[in-house]
Amino acid sequence: MTSIWSRDAVASIEQQPFATVPCISPQDLAPILPGFDLWDYWPVQENDGNVADIAGGALQMLLSAPVLPDPESRHALARIRAMHETADGWRDLGDLLPDGLAPGSREWSGSAIVSPDHDRVTLYFTAAGHRGEAEPSFDQRLFETSADLTIKDGLPHLSGWTTPIESVVADGETYARDMTGGGGIGTIKAFRDPAWFRDPADGAEYLLFAASLAQSASPWNGAVGVARREQGEWRLQPPLITADGLNNELERPHIVYHGGLYYCFWVTQRKVFASDGPSGPTGLYGMVADRLAGPWRPLNGSGLVCGNPPEAPLQAYSWLVLGDLRVLSFVDRPGLVAQPVDVDEARRHFGGTPAVPFRLALEGDRATIV
Repeated sequence: MTSIWSRDAVASIEQQPFATVPCISPQDLAPILPGFDLWDYWPVQENDGNVADIAGGALQMLLSAPVLPDPESRHALARIRAMHETADGWRDLGDLLPDGLAPGSREWSGSAIVSPDHDRVTLYFTAAGHRGEAEPSFDQRLFETSADLTIKDGLPHLSGWTTPIESVVADGETYARDMTGGGGIGTIKAFRDPAWFRDPADGAEYLLFAASLAQSASPWNGAVGVARREQGEWRLQPPLITADGLNNELERPHIVYHGGLYYCFWVTQRKVFASDGPSGPTGLYGMVADRLAGPWRPLNGSGLVCGNPPEAPLQAYSWLVLGDLRVLSFVDRPGLVAQPVDVDEARRHFGGTPAVPFRLALEGDRATIV
């Protein structure tokens, strides 16, 4: 059963106050890896969604690129980087995947699960473009690979990565294959951000992903796609949630099971809402259901969980809710109230580092910041 994130729901955002992401202060901008921009990150998780304790900390995977004059150029060079986060800080472990292993021209976000014995990690990730292409394309494919996990000198070590296997392929009927869109920021289409989830009700495995509807007549055709593993293979299912005619990108969708309910979260930006309809702030959004198949109900009546504050509408992005309801994100452009007008301004104001996590409280159909 596919549920709709409706215009009426989004229109209600303007009729009530909403929770705002905590303001980011200058002391939060110190880079954890000088010389690199870091964004969209996720920890290695247990099968139940909780963060895995590995060598006394969290094994984090972050998108990374060398600091460039224009921070937007980072998307064309993105690699997944491994870092170990403990109470003592962050330790850099270098590029996660060996050079030439990933089948794309760059690596975009995904998720990672550790085996029950903590001896193997499986990575689900987005291969953007194609290896060896002269110009970066917008093609997006979902892949998975795994590696042995060992601890050496107190640090996690991943080795022996398997040849990446394409998890599931866009069918062109339900899920769009043409990723080009308008070719500009916020207009490209989606088949990315795979997030693994095991349903506690029956143990079935699912893969959520940001998608675009193939049969839509609207340029704003975002959806939360899903595949189910059946007899060892991922099989596409109808979308869990659609925003047809409302929003172009429901990015990094993921499910948290809490209090006997299923919470599906995603992130989106104000600029990717339909130009002729209601919009919400750049923020974290979500819906709740009694079972994974739905129907899904918008959290807080509108779907908005929390947004960047009006005085800092670009300060952070790419929120990810963990099993303990902590929320990760990265520092985007905290010093701006509008998109930068030139590259120098964009570079001066780009954070490119993890933001301080905050925590949610979930009670039925309500979500608030603690």
